Amino acid sequence: MNFSSEQPKIIVVGSSSIDLILETEKIPIPNETVLATNSDSYFGGKGANQAVGAARLGASVYFVGCVGMDPLGQQIMRNLVGEGVNVGFVYETDRESTGTAYVTTSGGDAAIVVVPAANKCLSIEHIEAADKYFNTVDLILVQLEVSLEVVEYTIRKAKKYGKKVGLYASPAMRLSDELLENVDFIVSKSSELHIVFGEDQREDILKKYSNKVFVRDDTNSTVYFDGTEMKYFRNDKDETVYKMGMGDAFTSGFAIALCHGNSIEECVKFGNEVSSRVSGTKGSQSALPRVSDFFS
Repeated sequence: MNFSSEQPKIIVVGSSSIDLILETEKIPIPNETVLATNSDSYFGGKGANQAVGAARLGASVYFVGCVGMDPLGQQIMRNLVGEGVNVGFVYETDRESTGTAYVTTSGGDAAIVVVPAANKCLSIEHIEAADKYFNTVDLILVQLEVSLEVVEYTIRKAKKYGKKVGLYASPAMRLSDELLENVDFIVSKSSELHIVFGEDQREDILKKYSNKVFVRDDTNSTVYFDGTEMKYFRNDKDETVYKMGMGDAFTSGFAIALCHGNSIEECVKFGNEVSSRVSGTKGSQSALPRVSDFFS
């Protein structure tokens, strides 16, 4: 993995939230009540996770998102500023509360309910307000916890300026062929390929999008087609404490490696390494590594 002397510049367009975590002995089935053994809250949201991940890895990051005018929104803003993320395009709305995610976790498995709230208020007008910065960055990252209209508009704007775009296709939804063609790399969960691509034959999808689609699973393994053969990489800890945020961590690591001019294989390896470090600690952002961690 090569780190060039140039500081990558990245725009992340996406969600932010507070993750409310309930630890239980088992995940309840319908109509069942269980007792939590512990409860905690952490900073989350796929967009904010990727923004913090990229900033910790040495990038200059602009985050474009939306929070509510409430204490949770202020907590998120202070956290992003503390992480060195530029929040000049994080908007506050009085129409909705700040986004939240309710997570019940047991034995490494989780049941997650996301309440987008203020995240769904992010609009194309907000993206347009950041227009002048799109031409100055190296790469734009998007996910699917804001409206698809905003995602599509962001990708078109990035292509207008000839910029690379990375998409973490989660939470999964069917994406148009035009959108899939216009992004430079796509990260998807193996269990959700059929939703994103409208088919579930992994090899066919990977061969159609060689060096572009990267399929991941909960063991922190990543598979892609390099134009000649299927490539498999796996990097998992002996104990995976917390699986939330691993895909975001991979995406930010992959993006940073790409900005530094590394090969696709090196990008995947670095993304896996970043994701592996996150999985050892509770909280999607808590254990995101810093660039200094790789030079110690």
